[in-house]
Amino acid sequence: MRGVMPDLRKKADKVRKILRTAHPVVKTQLNHRTPFELLAATILSAQCTDRQVNRVTPALFSALPDARHMAEASEEALADLIHSTGFFRNKARHLKRCAAALLADHGGRVPDTLEALTALPGVGRKTANVVLGAAFGIPGMVVDTHVARVSRRVGLTSHTDPVRIEFDLMALFPKSSWRDVSLQMVYFGRKTCQARTPLCPDCPLRGVCDYPDKTPGPSALL
Repeated sequence: MRGVMPDLRKKADKVRKILRTAHPVVKTQLNHRTPFELLAATILSAQCTDRQVNRVTPALFSALPDARHMAEASEEALADLIHSTGFFRNKARHLKRCAAALLADHGGRVPDTLEALTALPGVGRKTANVVLGAAFGIPGMVVDTHVARVSRRVGLTSHTDPVRIEFDLMALFPKSSWRDVSLQMVYFGRKTCQARTPLCPDCPLRGVCDYPDKTPGPSALL
């Protein structure tokens, strides 16, 4: 988003302040104790709820606690452990190859740069930014389905491609706020700006939102 218009930047600042009031304390909902566990859990979260991932990871990390154990496991054993997260064969392949790459290139440790993380098998920008923010405290703009939906409805981006949305949002918000803003949009998207039935009458962003299909309030139904 080159040459960001001042009005759009003002809107983004209002959105940031409103979201911070609505969700002042945010953190990733994926349970983890180490950067490796967070990386694996985030890979598993594709097309799966965080709640379901959290049901699976205790047994997974008990059996395969680090990159070496996971790299040495068979894809079949991995698939059995993560079966209920969906797309389990692809995810097992990604986990095994990612763990092997961590051993080969990083001594089994999770790297702390976007470039190194996205070079790992099965790791895209979304996963990398989750790990950077939650494991290392490095600002990153995470764009999942909630962030994409909220930012488009409010009018902060017109794009549908997650990477283009990410760059649009990075241009609008201060770098120090990227992690929190993206998590606040996730919380907000789950609770209020839901995909099928957004709770527009109770939405704190309704005054700055461009969404043309707002659900009506009670007075409009009389």
